[in-house]
Amino acid sequence: MTATSDERALATRLSGMDAPALAELLVRRGVSGSVAWADAFDAAEGLLDPASVDAVLRTLPSDDLIALAHGTGTVETIRLALATPGGVPFGAVTARIEAARAARPAAFEAPAPAGAPDAASALEAGAAAERAAAAVASLADILAASGVRPLTTTAAQSVTAAERRRLVDDGVIAETADLDDLISAADAAGLVVLREREWRLTTAGDAWLLKDAVARWTQVAAGIVSLLPRDASGGLLPPDAWADARPLDPAAPARAAELHRIAARWGLLTATGAAPAWARALWRDGDVDAAALADLLTPEIDGIYLQADLSAIAPGPLQPALDLRLRTLAERESRAQASTYRFSEQSLASAVAAGETARSLREFLGALSLTGIPQPLDYLIDQVTSGRGMLRVGTDAATGRARIDSDDPHLLDMLLVDRALRPLGLHAADDRHPGGGLLSRVSRDAVYWSLVDARYRVTALDADGAPEPLNRRRALASPQDDPPADDLLPLAERLLAGRGDSDAAWLERELDQAVRLRAAVVLTVLLPDGSTREFAVEAQGLGGGRFRGLDRAADVERTVPLASIASVRPA
Repeated sequence: MTATSDERALATRLSGMDAPALAELLVRRGVSGSVAWADAFDAAEGLLDPASVDAVLRTLPSDDLIALAHGTGTVETIRLALATPGGVPFGAVTARIEAARAARPAAFEAPAPAGAPDAASALEAGAAAERAAAAVASLADILAASGVRPLTTTAAQSVTAAERRRLVDDGVIAETADLDDLISAADAAGLVVLREREWRLTTAGDAWLLKDAVARWTQVAAGIVSLLPRDASGGLLPPDAWADARPLDPAAPARAAELHRIAARWGLLTATGAAPAWARALWRDGDVDAAALADLLTPEIDGIYLQADLSAIAPGPLQPALDLRLRTLAERESRAQASTYRFSEQSLASAVAAGETARSLREFLGALSLTGIPQPLDYLIDQVTSGRGMLRVGTDAATGRARIDSDDPHLLDMLLVDRALRPLGLHAADDRHPGGGLLSRVSRDAVYWSLVDARYRVTALDADGAPEPLNRRRALASPQDDPPADDLLPLAERLLAGRGDSDAAWLERELDQAVRLRAAVVLTVLLPDGSTREFAVEAQGLGGGRFRGLDRAADVERTVPLASIASVRPA
């Protein structure tokens, strides 16, 4: 096929697709939504451009490359618009395959078969189980925090250095580089999604936080398996073959190393590349045996020891639902098999502001504690829930602005001189009675959270003056919301907007290009009597449904209706 007929055939195929299918193809081909393509013919030309073809060839496994080199399109390469529906590679693709084969002949040789990983020893399996448990715990900490404060990223979609340092300082991860592998696993499992330069918790991630450790691990392991390279039949390639899975991709070895790290972190491989018992079946049928892993994990518990020094000790991994609620009441001080938590006036005040009461606190802690509620903690609950020294944030009926009230006028005076609260623009509601309340120029919720961050005891009031629990959690995302193809839907719709008679559209495109180049062409024109006649002309103009060309042989300018032109070819 010539380049011209290739473009025409591909343009016709693209014109026959619906917008979502075309958008999905554009995503898979790495097309930017900002391209200036006007129609399917522009798209066909762009997709057959050597740079575009080279980019997609780098993503193909050796089976697809070898097939293209032998002049055959596979199901995958046909889907990627590298070959016709009949399986014939386009000429531009064949040319780039030949160039790649000359430069990298080894990429077009069938790879030597690689064996499945060796069986791990009992010692190696135990270490792998410990790494898997640590990964589950670290990711749970990251996701729990992401529900309130999503991880921000740079323009390159890498989590910022400040976020990494915070997680290291909090003991969530040991090294800043650990975060990338954890986020990659969470993303693959649909627990987080990247939106507006933030990694946000999804509905699936929120549900994951309430599952036990084995269920958490199983869900993430399934996500990781979806990332692993596969052979032509869809089976998983063994780890030794990952680096050669995409032989034209210079980044393939680095990606393989990343996958090895992730698989080892989650216990699918040992540090030496062996497979523990629960992952042996993975290389045969893609499944894992979570029960074999569960036998090596420390059982989760449902009780803690409350201490008189306002600390709490969990002698083992606490059940997820209990741990999540306990962390709304106390700060977790250590992260290990035996975790410690500490209650403070501020931590309990935050819990009360979020809706806890003295009764709910005592009921929860009483049921959770193996030693009852110590007297110092009981006194602290009374102190925090009594309302003394509490700030109340509502909406002023007269002005509609946020209003802060308190039974302690001295506390209001402190707010006026607190430098951390200057952005709130606080001033007395009544200049004659400064202790009668304060007004702010920002919203009630912003005032509330500013006071919480400044470690004041505060409660929010609704329009009727009743306490209203506020939740700082961000809205959950869904992995299915705004899929990547949605970003290219406008482009796909634009490309399809002018579709109609593809033959007529292609003819007009050829004539337009001839006019731009002032090229000499031969027109085949339909005459009124049904016969045809050829005219050799120099293209001059196109518009109003007519084509103008200079016939130098007759020294006249000919104007021909487009409807009368049967074909055009270079002179």
